[in-house]
Amino acid sequence: MSLNKIDYKNKSEPGENNQILNNSNKPREYDAVLGGKDLPTIPANSAVLGGFEGVEKRINSPIQDVKIAAIKDAFRYEKQGLELVIKALANLSIEEKLTIYQILKRQINSEFNQILNQVFSINEFDVITVDSQGTAISRVSHFAYFFVETLGEDINLEMVYIPGGKFLMGSPPHEGSHYERPLHEVTISPFYMAKYPITQRQYETVMKSNPSWFKGMSLPVENVSWYDAVNFCQLLSRKTDKHYRLPSEAEWEYACRAGKITPFNCGDTITPDLVNYAADPYQHPAREIKDKKTTDVGIFPPNCFGLYDMHGNVWEWCQDVWHDNYLYAPTDGKPWEIGKNASYRVRRGGSWVNDAIECRSAYRGRHDAMARRGRFGFRIVFS
Repeated sequence: MSLNKIDYKNKSEPGENNQILNNSNKPREYDAVLGGKDLPTIPANSAVLGGFEGVEKRINSPIQDVKIAAIKDAFRYEKQGLELVIKALANLSIEEKLTIYQILKRQINSEFNQILNQVFSINEFDVITVDSQGTAISRVSHFAYFFVETLGEDINLEMVYIPGGKFLMGSPPHEGSHYERPLHEVTISPFYMAKYPITQRQYETVMKSNPSWFKGMSLPVENVSWYDAVNFCQLLSRKTDKHYRLPSEAEWEYACRAGKITPFNCGDTITPDLVNYAADPYQHPAREIKDKKTTDVGIFPPNCFGLYDMHGNVWEWCQDVWHDNYLYAPTDGKPWEIGKNASYRVRRGGSWVNDAIECRSAYRGRHDAMARRGRFGFRIVFS
């Protein structure tokens, strides 16, 4: 986390009252804090060390309320205080960071939001839900934790934290085909997933080539085989000393659904305002949309996990070998790589050339692992 991009109020320049941090509220070095039930090791009503040194001691308290109060105080100590917050957060789990972020978000003034988002590495976004006619019925604010992998100068890869959990994988009897059944419960461990499909800029930086039919650095890379995608993961892993890989089919569907049981993560259907695909809404008469091609990643709304383009744009390769159904499929979220013909691999999500049915969360596609098409792309995970 770089603090250089955060503007701090300059003490020597009066009149700058609209800066993010207001020095007029800066604690005095002799400020004290009363002891009591929140600080059980200190006698009730006794004065404890104030000022920055006091904040430094309280910010490491195991008591959440004390820690949160200390973080709020630390924000008033400019760069020194922010460095203290970042150091304290490094020792917390992601779930603890998210909990503290939510509490602070409700308590602090809006002028601190920019600082909160940077210090906690949080993306905020709106999630849109539609009805069966494609009409938006809700817009709800969500947030997601992420980290940034630097691939080159000004070329980054954002990896979004996906919390673990259980979900029902596949389709119920009234939806989909036998390829998507039986519906079964899968347990997923936490992992990180790329915020967008891998772009041409990212692919070219790692692979030193760009095979895409539709050229554009912010467009998803396409015309890549399963082996190309695996090779990208291997090269990136060596470059970063992290283990990057393709998602398992179960991880992909879990991440796509983001807690939803509807055919799409935005509801019962999709529309051209929500997804880059080739036909009108799901369960409505299809009408071909002309001049279709890939679109820049991230221009359509995300799902509840903060992932973009999980429906449409490009098919995304998964690690798994193709199986005709889910009989005896793993229930731990790991790739299913035993049995069948390993030369056929799973792809998910549909693409710019597919209709809505093939863009559903549960829809499964397959292709020869060596095949390259202008609709085949991928995204990666890290666990």
